[in-house]
Amino acid sequence: MRRIEDQSFLLLLLVVSIAFGWILEPFYGAILWATVAAVIFAPLNRKLLVRTGGRPGIAALVTVLIIIAMVILPLAMIAASLTQEASSLYAKVQSGEYDFARYVQRIFDALPAWATGLLDRFNLNNLPAVRDWLASGAMKGGQVLAPQALSIGMNTFDFMIGLGIMLYLLFFLLRDGKALAERIKGIVPLRADQKAALFGRFADVVRATVKGGILVAIAQGTLGGLAFWFLGIHAPLLWAVLMAFLSLLPAIGSGLVWVPVAIYLLASGAVWQGVALIVYGVLVIGLVDNLLRPFLIGKDAKLPDYVVLISTLGGIEVFGLNGFVIGPVIAAMFMVTWESFSASRQANDAGATS
Repeated sequence: MRRIEDQSFLLLLLVVSIAFGWILEPFYGAILWATVAAVIFAPLNRKLLVRTGGRPGIAALVTVLIIIAMVILPLAMIAASLTQEASSLYAKVQSGEYDFARYVQRIFDALPAWATGLLDRFNLNNLPAVRDWLASGAMKGGQVLAPQALSIGMNTFDFMIGLGIMLYLLFFLLRDGKALAERIKGIVPLRADQKAALFGRFADVVRATVKGGILVAIAQGTLGGLAFWFLGIHAPLLWAVLMAFLSLLPAIGSGLVWVPVAIYLLASGAVWQGVALIVYGVLVIGLVDNLLRPFLIGKDAKLPDYVVLISTLGGIEVFGLNGFVIGPVIAAMFMVTWESFSASRQANDAGATS
């Protein structure tokens, strides 16, 4: 009977846990970002806790207000400007003012003889077909992305609800986060060393993903947007945001935006602008990732670039925009779990031989 009771209780525990996760699923994004913000701003909250004389409620409230002033309000202003630029760009594409086919044809016409011969060698000499294919792909991409940008205003109410939940939960995570973490550690049925490795790795990866990912993306997007604005390219803020998102992917990065623009500038006769953008992209935008990311991430939470790339792409594919945090975290948990398993097996084998 005792065994049946234990099994029944475990089944009940599993069912109610799944049910609880099910009812929280609509707000998993708010919960995720509240947890991320709590991990990132925990050092600030600890300093404010000392300044406020050990009053956790006041320290947590001040931390939330700082996050609103320094992060949320600037992002809201950028989002409003981005929506306007996206709407303007979409309208010009729809009206035919921006003709991607003409731009692609101009690049093909400016190709040197050796490039034309290389295309012939690989049976890519049907330039009109290639031009039409690229133009069609660009148009389809614009038709998909632009309505998404235009629909931001329609989802304002849902966004405000999620933001309110995130800030509300963030306050309690900052105020009671340490006690909550200790309770979770006590519940998890693992050895003390395994729990320490998992929880420590989780915090390291979250900090590394946000500091080494988001801050580098902001830096590269800002530098790229300033270059586009200086060169007079339309919608520099839109391109800056696109470069920032692509910067989250190591080994790919913002070059997917500024390299084609530089090629177009060279092909269209704006030689010095194209050369300047290439030099600026290589020496300034490209080096930001190599110099800033190792400084922000450090050595403890460093994942191989190929793991970060695959896990980030897979996370975005499965979880949407939230996946660029969830993907690397899952990858890190996978690696540390197997490392712990391997260490346990080696310890057991050493004990058996002795």
